[in-house]
Amino acid sequence: MFKLSLWLSERFRARAAAPSVPARPPIASLAQHAAFAAPPLDERYHRVYQQSPWVYVAVNRIAEAAALVPLNVYRTNAAGAKTLSANHPLNALLNAPNPYMSRFELLEQTVGTLELCGNAYWYLVGDERGVPAEIWILPPERMRVVPDAERYVRGYVYELDGQRIPLEAEEVVHFKRWHPADDYYGLSALEAARLAVLSDKAMADWNFNTFGQDHGVPAGMVVIKDFVSDGDFERIKRDWRSSYGGTQRRTAFVRGTSVEWQNIGMTHHELDFLNGRMAHRDEILNIFGIPVGLIDKNATEANATVAERQFIERTLYPKLVRIAGKITGDLLPFWGSGYSAEFDDIRPTDTQARLDEIRASYPVLSINEIRERYYQLPPVPWGDMAAGGASRVDMPATQAERGG
Repeated sequence: MFKLSLWLSERFRARAAAPSVPARPPIASLAQHAAFAAPPLDERYHRVYQQSPWVYVAVNRIAEAAALVPLNVYRTNAAGAKTLSANHPLNALLNAPNPYMSRFELLEQTVGTLELCGNAYWYLVGDERGVPAEIWILPPERMRVVPDAERYVRGYVYELDGQRIPLEAEEVVHFKRWHPADDYYGLSALEAARLAVLSDKAMADWNFNTFGQDHGVPAGMVVIKDFVSDGDFERIKRDWRSSYGGTQRRTAFVRGTSVEWQNIGMTHHELDFLNGRMAHRDEILNIFGIPVGLIDKNATEANATVAERQFIERTLYPKLVRIAGKITGDLLPFWGSGYSAEFDDIRPTDTQARLDEIRASYPVLSINEIRERYYQLPPVPWGDMAAGGASRVDMPATQAERGG
């Protein structure tokens, strides 16, 4: 277990010494309201991930795919030009966030925790200069937000084994999804899928109980139509239950003439069991943003391709943009202003349309402009010439440029 060391940089002390900003009425009201609201501390999320196959598939598919996408740091100068900062310290920090975690594991756990809990927390351990040197993921069920009337968030409290450890707001990067009914905590996809998950689990439990030990015989009644004595009746019941009844099976006996079996239970076919489980699967996967075509064994190659594109464009990429924006706002300022974090744009593109667009830009864009716009490459000394081969200053002016 790592040691939570409280630290403050010169930047934090300077901020504390600065004159306080007057409280904004909406923020003050939110802080007063949230001070009495309990955070969503619920460890059931982890159990559902362990027990529900569809939740496990959905969260794993999203988290592992997100962890594979490279994160880049860019520097924007005064003129607005953006260049890649390949040697930025954040890259080294993410490659080795702490002695026990890799870059892939950090992003995988962050995205997975967001899907399950709606919140994910990075605890920043700083060096002697107050610059982050390590990143640790803190379990959401142990974190509490401390509202503030002026700064919106005063800090955080980490609870472990009855101890409450206060953390400054600058020490924590709080990733969260949007929650329409909560100002400080996010709403997880799992919470939205709660009823479907519970229903699917109930069906899985019923299926297990049906085919588990002592459950292989359907429920029903044994009707003895012929008259038998009390002793024979009790003997028949004992013999039947010792062979077929089991500890959980309920079998009714009715005394009459001759013996007849009447089934009073419902079969899997009558309950439409398989279709019911498939309906739950589709609902859960859709809530998490996983197209069914990604995992359906009957999907054609064309359907699987469309499903993969939908997953990348509508599910995975927006999540990456959310995380990158939070890193830009809360983590990169430790190394100065003008930096931004962006994941690679993994959205599928029409290759032919892209090539046509690049060719159409040859007469009006320089080599450096094409390198920056389409390939995110730095400028080169010989890149001021037009990509078409002629200098743009020698090209005839267009009607708009002539003012006509």
